[in-house]
Amino acid sequence: MLLSLFCGAGGLDLGFEEAGYDVGLAFDIRPDSIASYNHNRVAGAKNGHCIDIRDLTLDRLDAFHGGVFTPIGVIGGPPCQSFSRANKNPKENDPRHDLPFIYADIIRQLNERAPLHFFAFENVPGLNEGDHKEHFEKIKSYLEGIGFNVQVRIVNATDFGVPQSRERLLMVGINAHLYPQSLWCGLAKQYFEPAQLTVGYAIGDLPEPTFYRRGISKDAISYHPNHWCMQPKSKKFTTPGALAPGKRANRSFKTLELGKPSITVAYGNREVHIHPNCQRRLSVFEAMRLQGFPDSYELLGSLSSQITQVSEAVPPPMGRALAESISLTLPGMRGRSRLSNAIEHAHCLSPG
Repeated sequence: MLLSLFCGAGGLDLGFEEAGYDVGLAFDIRPDSIASYNHNRVAGAKNGHCIDIRDLTLDRLDAFHGGVFTPIGVIGGPPCQSFSRANKNPKENDPRHDLPFIYADIIRQLNERAPLHFFAFENVPGLNEGDHKEHFEKIKSYLEGIGFNVQVRIVNATDFGVPQSRERLLMVGINAHLYPQSLWCGLAKQYFEPAQLTVGYAIGDLPEPTFYRRGISKDAISYHPNHWCMQPKSKKFTTPGALAPGKRANRSFKTLELGKPSITVAYGNREVHIHPNCQRRLSVFEAMRLQGFPDSYELLGSLSSQITQVSEAVPPPMGRALAESISLTLPGMRGRSRLSNAIEHAHCLSPG
């Protein structure tokens, strides 16, 4: 059983679930994210709860669980906007800077109660760069000091079948007392035909989405409840040459190409990327496919909220690869993994 912190709509958790793990409790501060999280779990397993992680204590975890909560692992990644490379004006006093340390302290408290086997931390590479590097090194040192062998890797979602160039920092800690000979050695890259990693392969079969209008009901959205987007209003959509596939000079009008992976699905201020046809922005459902969500998944909430949820999600295939790599690292967990023998014997990635 796992504890998931900053779970969002559940992309990372879905990956771990597909690899054979159960998530006992999951927490996020956004009500719509928790609604989406629970909506996509099996009946009776509504383990997502809306709470500020700063307010979590062992007593509250026990109360949510209905008994003493002793997970074998902790997964999740604090909100990354304040550490992103795209954040050109980082603030030293940004309150989100504290969240990784709160995450680490919850790990400490749980580990003191009953030894955790591992933790898995996901974030942007910028957390270990420039002005943020000192923060990251403090977090890493703290986790090492409480008894974990900690390894860090930088990976790209395309290495795991996601049609999107999305670099992420992964930090995994293995309990040094339970597994003194075990070190997490990273994720084995998987092979996919280049065509499988393109925008066209992911969304080229979809019909046109439904345009948002005031008061629209979910039933009025055709094909899939998340296949909707804003009505195009900018003159750029009707001005010849204003938009072109692959044109990304304008931050608000980055246009995708059918024959290449998407750029990172991150839509600040609802600046959703432009469909390769240059006539509209992507629908939420198209963005979900670019993140690797199955078609059966459904996000709840307003259009704006859904855009935020899909932007903040961890691609489920990357989450599954991470989970399987941990299963291979820990001898007692290998039965959980569905990796093939070929993957089991793949070489570890070099330290990043």
